Amino acid sequence: VDFVLKPLKIAAVVGVMMSDHAFPHSPCTATRTLDDIEQVCIEADPNDFEEFLKATKHYSLSGVHKPFWRDWMLSDPSKFLMPEVLHHFHHLFWDHDLQWCNNVLRLGEIDYHFSLIQTPVRYRSFGEGVSKLKQVTGHNHCAMQRYIVGVIVGAVPPKFLVAISALLTFCYLAQMPHFNHVTLARVEAMLQTFNDNKTAIISSGGRQGSNGPLQHWEIPKLELLQHIVPSICNSGAVMQWSANVMEHAHVTEIKQPAHTGNNQDYYTQIAQQLDHSEKCL
Repeated sequence: VDFVLKPLKIAAVVGVMMSDHAFPHSPCTATRTLDDIEQVCIEADPNDFEEFLKATKHYSLSGVHKPFWRDWMLSDPSKFLMPEVLHHFHHLFWDHDLQWCNNVLRLGEIDYHFSLIQTPVRYRSFGEGVSKLKQVTGHNHCAMQRYIVGVIVGAVPPKFLVAISALLTFCYLAQMPHFNHVTLARVEAMLQTFNDNKTAIISSGGRQGSNGPLQHWEIPKLELLQHIVPSICNSGAVMQWSANVMEHAHVTEIKQPAHTGNNQDYYTQIAQQLDHSEKCL
């Protein structure tokens, strides 16, 4: 990555500095992150990965002691790491929204509700429910989001329903292709509506951990939502930062070639398949 991005680092020296923007919470700026990495390197040897990794956890770092942007002038991870729809919206729904609903409804009830939905032609149906799904894709996430409000209405407290609906609406509005002051205000209003009603999720028993009920909102994906509007103002619509191409490439470049092999020397066969494909094209 250092080699690939070297021209951009040079360009940054003679480029134009972008205007700063206030974040609702203190961002993980380049200076702050590099200072933390420097401190961790004092406490533990980076060449001793296990000990170094333990030390980085206290600073919420990943264990990389030489990030590729460290010598890239004007680069800042709090600016160039963009929100992404699949992982930050759809996975948020699967990891949290759906689990809150499942915890509040009786065992098996949410699956029963999903099985009763009369789906339009070419829409995804869930005849066996959703709790036992495996290999869940982004298309499945989108389909469940279409139905979830109808699935839980009447079975959860009103404020719980408002919170789930507001969070879904926020994610839908944030995917618009272009914005103005009015639409950005609507996005912020939906997030505020969720925050005003989210206590109903805890009081209803929706937040559950391995050791029982949770009474906090320490969820990284939720905290990230507070940065969506500033990111749109700074870098444009979220929909342009899509991981769909790379996610689909995993299917076409890895999974499909794997089916043509004999499950022996898996990595070697995949590498040879990619090499042959490149030479043929």
